[in-house]
Amino acid sequence: MLSAKQREGFWETVHTLIYAVVIAIIIRTFLFEPFNIPSGSMIPTLLVGDYLFVSKYSYGYSKHSFPFSAAPIDGRVIESLPERGDVVVFKLPSDEKIDYIKRVIGLPGDTIHLQDGRLFINETLVERVSFGEYEYRNTYGSLLRPIRYLEKLPSGKEYYILEEGDNRRLDNTPKFKVPERHYFVMGDNRDNSLDSRANVGFVPADNLVGRAEFLFYSTDGSASLLKIWRWPFAVRYSRIFSGIE
Repeated sequence: MLSAKQREGFWETVHTLIYAVVIAIIIRTFLFEPFNIPSGSMIPTLLVGDYLFVSKYSYGYSKHSFPFSAAPIDGRVIESLPERGDVVVFKLPSDEKIDYIKRVIGLPGDTIHLQDGRLFINETLVERVSFGEYEYRNTYGSLLRPIRYLEKLPSGKEYYILEEGDNRRLDNTPKFKVPERHYFVMGDNRDNSLDSRANVGFVPADNLVGRAEFLFYSTDGSASLLKIWRWPFAVRYSRIFSGIE
């Protein structure tokens, strides 16, 4: 049998755990949610092994703002619109259990197409400047050397993209007219991204989870979970707490 003091200490511990869980759920639902990057579709902006926070309040709230998309919300509450160039996390339209992260390229009403690898928004060619080769290894360990470009949107937003060539599978597309309350998204690793050009399609506004804000951790994957002594050498320290442009 527990003494009165022991019982009191037990219930205090239970209450503390409950409060901690409730606070964590509130933060995850309304403020920030952590995500990690499992693929190379957003290289060089985001690398495999990056861990980031997504702001849940940036675009308002939908049912997907809540754990397991469980909230009985139709549409969005306190809605704000993404800006062209934002990096966003969203629920895949064809399978809303899956989270994707891409860059918003087309807003509702825009016409988007690619010709010989060049991006056109509303028939205007988007400026890009070459910065030479960018070297990285893909998930299979192969060394790749695509060209890194600085792409500049009409709004002035700038970010880097990678192109292995200008005549790959998704480098020539039909013209996409973005429907109302939908967005056209693309990965920055243009020749290695499944996005609105294929498979993903237009992203409904209600599927937006939030805007990617900053990295809080990054590892190059060279240290397994069992090799604790190698963990410090696998951390990409220069990326920690860096913002996402």
